[in-house]
Amino acid sequence: MWSASGCRWLGAFGALAVAVGGYTAGTLPAREPWGWWAARGSAATLAGALLGYLGLTLLVAVWLRYGVLLARGVRDAREGVLGTLAWWTAPLVLAPPLYSADVYSYIAQGAMVLEGHDVYGGGPSVLGPGDLGADAAASVGGHWTDTPAPYGPVFLVLAQAVVKVTGGEIVPAVLGMRLIALGALALIVWAVRGLGGGSGALWLAALNPLLLIHVVGGMHNDGLMVGLMLSGVVLAKRGRWVLGCVLVGLAMMIKSPAAVALLFIGVMVARRDGGARGAVGLVKGLVLPGLVAGAVAAGATVVAGTGFGWVRTQGVAGAIHTALSVTSDVGLGLGLLLADDPDPVKGVVQKLGLLAAVVIILALAWRAWKGRIDPVLGLGLSLVALVALSPMVQPWYLLWGTAVVAAVAWDARAGQLLAVFSAALVYETAPSGHTPWYGFVAAGVVLALGLVWARRESWARPAGGIAPSVPAPRTAHADRAARPS
Repeated sequence: MWSASGCRWLGAFGALAVAVGGYTAGTLPAREPWGWWAARGSAATLAGALLGYLGLTLLVAVWLRYGVLLARGVRDAREGVLGTLAWWTAPLVLAPPLYSADVYSYIAQGAMVLEGHDVYGGGPSVLGPGDLGADAAASVGGHWTDTPAPYGPVFLVLAQAVVKVTGGEIVPAVLGMRLIALGALALIVWAVRGLGGGSGALWLAALNPLLLIHVVGGMHNDGLMVGLMLSGVVLAKRGRWVLGCVLVGLAMMIKSPAAVALLFIGVMVARRDGGARGAVGLVKGLVLPGLVAGAVAAGATVVAGTGFGWVRTQGVAGAIHTALSVTSDVGLGLGLLLADDPDPVKGVVQKLGLLAAVVIILALAWRAWKGRIDPVLGLGLSLVALVALSPMVQPWYLLWGTAVVAAVAWDARAGQLLAVFSAALVYETAPSGHTPWYGFVAAGVVLALGLVWARRESWARPAGGIAPSVPAPRTAHADRAARPS
């Protein structure tokens, strides 16, 4: 049962249970004229939620088991990853939105662009009952109804195209957004393999339940950002850094954190053109990637016709408190203790957190420039640090760095710990998109058990980005040994 084949089938059953449960307990639209995703009553909702949680637990358990098989070099596990990914993804393709209502915001914002509204000046509430995308706007979560879009024009153009093709009908529009999410998944798979990642890397980056439920099930645009960013890094590693920066520029116009990749592409350029002591190469690496990506961002904005309002809306999400943000939690706690109005204290702590993240990112870039760490690993760890210290953190944000780390260090300590955190964070959000108290309890329990498991089932390679001088036994690391250099 716990063989690679058994894991493949059990995981598919888990994903199917998640999808079926979503038809009554998912993030269902407020209005849905087709009757596919209509509310079925409280008893059906409870049954669907229980089925979804059972399926998710089965999926997480077999995913971790599959990772152990890969770490042990089991041949059937290595050769079956892509097939397993297909089986685990298929049940989610026609499911209603799961674990988040963000896709309704995407559709409503696409309709706003199509109807000529300023998507950076107002939220989906500007759409009236008879407007294109009105059903999606009515289904947007309360926090986001009046929030301007924090996304770049490239993503808004894609959302606009989906609305235009589907006429704003909510079921076809959601499925259109899911096609984009599936394309993002394919891009991530291509990029991870292009960076030399084998089956184990795909296990952590693409087969990850956190990605399956939030990128495929929830259709978050973070998947597309990661796919474009990683593809740009692949091209930069192959010496085509200009085209790579173009892709990173496009990724930035999905979501801005992709800009971190420019620093590490700059490190690659600097080392290639002058080594760790070449001043000319260093200047080139620091300046040119940013110029290329900046030109792409400006050009995309002009072509899209949405305006440069995305520059001022990058911080709008930070105004919404999320319990996963350590800096927001600490800031709020200190504010309540030290002041009548906690917001100023909270804002200071959030800014200090971002400053600390910048320092960590620069330190990792310096180590990469000196050749002490793989630049790709440095990028992945930088994105993890950025998420950990951001003023707003959602569970799927962990995917930013996890997919990158997976490509070069899935079987190192960093990769194993990211697997544990991924397994825990899938429980933080309910299928309905809400964040109930018991979700945090379940996540805490899984995290504690996962850390115990990681200590007992340690994957020995150090996370330094450089392989050990003595080759590992074939049975333990056959997957890594088979990768191209």
